[in-house]
Amino acid sequence: MIEMKDLRKEFTVRVKTGRFRREKRLLAAVDGVSLAIAAGEMVGYIGPNGAGKSTTLKMLTGVLSPSGGEVSVCGLSPVPQRTRLALRIGVVFGQRSQLWWDLPLRESFGLLRHVYRVPAADHESRLRRCRDLLDLDAFMDTPVRQLSLGQRMRGELTAALLHGPEVLFLDEPTIGLDVVSKQAVRSFLGELGQAGDTTLVLTTHDLADIERLCRRLVVIDHGRVVHDGTIEDLHSRYGSRRRLVADLEAPLPPDFALPGATLLAAEADGHRVTFALESIAAGAAVAALVTAAPVRDLSVVEPEIEDVVARLYTDSR
Repeated sequence: MIEMKDLRKEFTVRVKTGRFRREKRLLAAVDGVSLAIAAGEMVGYIGPNGAGKSTTLKMLTGVLSPSGGEVSVCGLSPVPQRTRLALRIGVVFGQRSQLWWDLPLRESFGLLRHVYRVPAADHESRLRRCRDLLDLDAFMDTPVRQLSLGQRMRGELTAALLHGPEVLFLDEPTIGLDVVSKQAVRSFLGELGQAGDTTLVLTTHDLADIERLCRRLVVIDHGRVVHDGTIEDLHSRYGSRRRLVADLEAPLPPDFALPGATLLAAEADGHRVTFALESIAAGAAVAALVTAAPVRDLSVVEPEIEDVVARLYTDSR
């Protein structure tokens, strides 16, 4: 559905070289990205600020022309076939709107039906589904300028899907949303992805979105792909570890050892211990701990993906 081969985008910038002099230099925002995304995939595309995420999306949607390499979306070349491509993709940018500011949401949706030449029956069917899943009915007749950010984002998602796109590009779709709105958007996107009818490419700084929605994770830094695989692969590659935290009735014996784990902390005079689980399964670790000392409470803490990605960024520099 999406294919990039050695995709590049360079910008000319002026750099100060003296008190009154500047010289032109080329800055590679995207530096040789090669990816293939199959139909129906949900892919997280992440990276630090300035990594090249938004620039990549702009080339995929035909907004920017590549400086080099090849790119195709839905079998089309984005820039020369931009008009045809627009009928087959949907785009949601967290900081931009495709809705009419002074019109009620319902009328914006009606106008988009005519823009994309969608048959009335198809439009009504898709709109009904979005209304149900995103709970739009309470503000369908409210002008867009009066909607909260969460309400407007739900409207933006609906607007991007009313023409039945094959690919949906999402750039920071939950930025600035409250907890309730984030949950509504994530649930909707999860159901959309599970249906398998739409290919989703998601860029975000909220890694909780990636963990809950995307099986595949592509990490870009300085314009280059530094990881392409599952989140589990990322954890494994960069050494993230689950932690076993236990509150004990009595301290562990002085000679206690837990093979395949490392003791990270012993607090409250040894009544609270934390182990990093490396090559031992959580169940085996719990069994060994319970045998050695009476346990009040215990929990297995999953590694934070933020820590893993931060380590990846550091290693890639």
